[in-house]
Amino acid sequence: MEECACLCGVGSSRGCRCPQKHQHPAEMAAADGKPAPAEKHVEEPPQHCSLQDLPVEVLVEIFAWVPATDLPSLAEACTKFHHTLHIDSIWRRRCREEFGIRENLQNLEMIGMSYREVYAKLFPYRNILGLWQLDHSYRTLLNVVVDGLCITGWKYRPSFHTHVSGPIHFKPVFRIRLTERKSATVECMEGLHSRPHNRQVLIQKDRFTTHCNQTYHRKDLTASLRDEWVQVLMGEDRQRYDFLTYRRLYLPLSHPDDLIRPGLFQYYLDDFGLKIAMLSFHGKYAQVTDITGYSKMTLEIHLMRCIQLRDGEIFSNFNELSRVVQETDEQVIREQQQQQEDGTEESEGHGWQSPAQPSVGESGAAASEEQPVPFVLPVGVRSRVQNYPQTCRMCFYGVDTLAIIGSSYRKSFPGVFILFDENHFGFIWPKAKHFFLYSRVQNTFQNVEAPSPQAFLEMLKSIQSSLAS
Repeated sequence: MEECACLCGVGSSRGCRCPQKHQHPAEMAAADGKPAPAEKHVEEPPQHCSLQDLPVEVLVEIFAWVPATDLPSLAEACTKFHHTLHIDSIWRRRCREEFGIRENLQNLEMIGMSYREVYAKLFPYRNILGLWQLDHSYRTLLNVVVDGLCITGWKYRPSFHTHVSGPIHFKPVFRIRLTERKSATVECMEGLHSRPHNRQVLIQKDRFTTHCNQTYHRKDLTASLRDEWVQVLMGEDRQRYDFLTYRRLYLPLSHPDDLIRPGLFQYYLDDFGLKIAMLSFHGKYAQVTDITGYSKMTLEIHLMRCIQLRDGEIFSNFNELSRVVQETDEQVIREQQQQQEDGTEESEGHGWQSPAQPSVGESGAAASEEQPVPFVLPVGVRSRVQNYPQTCRMCFYGVDTLAIIGSSYRKSFPGVFILFDENHFGFIWPKAKHFFLYSRVQNTFQNVEAPSPQAFLEMLKSIQSSLAS
C-alpha cells in the first residue's frame, strides 16, 4: 500500500483526507512561511484543428499527393478546398506522376490550356495506356503512350531487315489529340487516301476496340505487310479490319530464383520477319508464348530435366543429342500416363509459382554459377541466324507446340532449350533439324505491370484460348 506523503502519515495516499493534501502550492508555502512560487501561465490548446485552418500553400502541397480520383470529393468539402483545387501546380504534378507529361507551363499558356484541363482530357483514356495484342487472325503488338499533349498508339512493324538483337520498330496507327478545346479528338493514322481521319475508341477493362468508317485500311494493310515479307489472308472481310479489338498485355513478374529475367524476346520463325514471344517462369516450368504472327508457338521448358552438357561435346554429335531428347521425351510421356492412371496428374502443371509447387531456386542459382561451355551448331541443323553466342550455360528438355490460328493444325516437337546468357536463349528441334535464337527486346515499356500474379496468369490463358478461335 502506498503511504500518504502528507503530514498525517496515516493510511494510503488515495484515501488521505488531510486538508494539506488538497492545498495549492501558494497556500502550502504561506503555511510554511516561505515565499509563494510564481505561477506559470499555460496556454490552453485550441479546441480542434482542421485542414481548413491551414494556409493555401500548405494545402497545395498536400493535395498534390492525393490520388486524383479523390480530388473531386475534396472539392465538394468546402469552398476553400474548391478554390484551392483550381491551382494548376496540383494538376501539373498529377500529370507528371500519372502520365509522364513534361510540358512546361509556358507551352500550355501558348495554346490557352491549363494542366487541370489536360488532366481532365487524359483521365478518360488512362486505362488505354500500356501494351496490347491485336485479337485478330494476324496478331501484332500495340504500345499506347503519352507523347507530349497526345496519346499515340504505336503498332509493331516487323521487318525482314531487322537484326534479331536490334530494337523492334513501331509505326503510329492512331492519335488522341488533347489540345482541342471541347474534347479530345481521336485520329486514325492509317489508310492510303485519307490520313489522318476520325476514329472511334471504345475502352473496356482489359480490352479496347477501334472503329473506322474508312474503307482503305484493308488495301493499306495488305500492301504494307507484303512489303515486309508477311503473308496476308486475302479473303478476309473488310468489316473485320475496320473494327479492331485489342487485349491487354502484362509483362511477367520477376523472381530472384528465375533462371534469367523474364520478358519479351524476338526471334525468326521463318523468312517472313521477326516474331515477338514472352518468357515467363512457373515453378517447375518455364514458358515461351508467341505474341505476334499467324502461327503460334508455345514452348514449355521442364526445368527439372537438365541435359548434361559434357563440356559442350553433346552439340558436336547430333545423333547423340537426338537420342537424349528422345529418351527424355519417352520418359516424360510414361510418367504422365502413370499419373493419369494413379489420378495424381498435375493440374495444368504451369500455374504461377506457389508454396504448393516445387521451387526452381536451385536451378536459378546454378545458372548464375555455371561455367560457360563452348556451343557449336550441330552439323545438319539449319538456322535463320548465323551470329549466335559461342558459349552456353545450361540445357533443359522442352516441348514446342506449333499451331495455326483459326486452323485445326497442332503439332508438338520435343527438343533442347539452351540458356546462353541473360539476354539470349535458343531451342533446337532435332526432328526438324532447326535452331531458333531468341534475343531480349531492348525497348522499354510503361504501364505493363500486372496488378497481381493471378491477373498475369489469366492473361496467358486468354492468349492460349484464342488459338481455337
